[in-house]
Amino acid sequence: MTQHRFPIRIYYEDTDFSGNVYHAAYLKFFERGRTEFLRDADIHHSELAAQGIAFAVRSMDIQFDGAAHIDDLLTVTTEIGAITGARLTLTQAILRDQTVLTRANVVVVAIKTAGGAARLPRELVARFAAKA
Repeated sequence: MTQHRFPIRIYYEDTDFSGNVYHAAYLKFFERGRTEFLRDADIHHSELAAQGIAFAVRSMDIQFDGAAHIDDLLTVTTEIGAITGARLTLTQAILRDQTVLTRANVVVVAIKTAGGAARLPRELVARFAAKA
């Protein structure tokens, strides 16, 4: 898996009074892109939760380069930046056609659903280590 692509349509609820996408909506779009990236790799949040594992965003660095508007069809791209036994770093972007509107570097960690830190599942690390 190199770069995962996920389409997003902008609805009225995603915009603010100016007609631009509200800045916090981009977080939802990035989250959906990460979830679909994992799903396409046959990694499902519900299966991880059954094992007592969940993912948490440790940090996120976002650059807003342009604005999206109602009815735009955007693409969320997600790719692996780095992976260790404890962290998965993802590089994401939101594009309209070929124009990058928003970029993010996201560090995700595994946590125990009962509380506390956890190691990333070995199968996830093995699957993605060669692609990082």
